[in-house]
Amino acid sequence: MKYTILALDLDGTLTNSKKEVTTETLNAVKRAAHAGVDVVLASGRPVLGIKNIAKELGLYESGGYILAYNGAEIINCKTGEFVSKKELPMKYYGIICETARKYNVNALTYDDVGILAESDDAKYVIKEAVNNSISIKKVDKLEDVVNYPVPKFMIVGEPEQLSLVKDELDKILGESISVFFSEPYFLELTPKNIQKDTSLDLLVKHLGKITDELMCVGDGLNDIPMFKVSGLAVAMENAYPETKKYANDITLSNDNDGVAYAIKKHIFEEI
Repeated sequence: MKYTILALDLDGTLTNSKKEVTTETLNAVKRAAHAGVDVVLASGRPVLGIKNIAKELGLYESGGYILAYNGAEIINCKTGEFVSKKELPMKYYGIICETARKYNVNALTYDDVGILAESDDAKYVIKEAVNNSISIKKVDKLEDVVNYPVPKFMIVGEPEQLSLVKDELDKILGESISVFFSEPYFLELTPKNIQKDTSLDLLVKHLGKITDELMCVGDGLNDIPMFKVSGLAVAMENAYPETKKYANDITLSNDNDGVAYAIKKHIFEEI
């Protein structure tokens, strides 16, 4: 078997437009896991938004990994142990939240049960909650409530405004944290050098393997880094055009079991 590690993005990739894992895709991933492939759920989502999918795929029994917050936390599903855990320095939380307010967009992060944000009815805050099937807790001033270290902040809003936010935060904090888009309306803020490429590279080495054995499937802008380090990069048919530029192959869309098709084609060579 050429590819022994399978890294899967979730939204727009593993899940369909209804945020469901279809039976065909579920069975294909389970089959790969049972064949000895290390399945990695690699997402910008918090652990809260990934663990139910990991359970559905049977990764707590067969083995597999959750790579959450774009890799700020990597968890061994079978043992519950952290392979790696990184946090954003707390001294930057105020700057992040103030910059979001300056441009009339919304900063958010997470607690043990859901999203923390200063708005519970903003369009893209709601979208993040729906993506993860978690609740929103409205707070008065986010940086005052988050008085503990977290793995990730997001700033969400219209792309035009977020581009200005990114430019400003790059100037102020670019040498201290990672600032990048996962979607045009989702700006991710993670510990320095934490993206899917560095996180997967760390996990691959932890497994005693090499990146030539790594197959990645994704659709988003934050999947581009992991495409660059993978042995095989597969973009979904519904992927962003920019993401497709870095792919070795294009599979079917997330509404047509593209992940299942890619597994059959590249892992089991049945197509």
